[in-house]
Amino acid sequence: MTNQPTQVPLNKEMDSKFRFITVAAQRAKQLQAGAKPRVEAKSRKPTRIAMSEVVAGAVSWELKDEAAAKAAAAAAEEAGA
Repeated sequence: MTNQPTQVPLNKEMDSKFRFITVAAQRAKQLQAGAKPRVEAKSRKPTRIAMSEVVAGAVSWELKDEAAAKAAAAAAEEAGA
């Protein structure tokens, strides 16, 4: 048996493979920390389960506005000073 890359069909909300990997990696960390799987998966591996969850749309995610994040960080820095 050879380990070949798995082709994963991206749903419409996933705009890139990079974002898919990022979201799945964060979810895999949650699963490793003890979170319960949200879908029935064939595998017991957290990474495979996380990928299945992302494909099924069982994982929510959002893009944060970069400018708003910088402004919030600056405001927090000023408040702490």
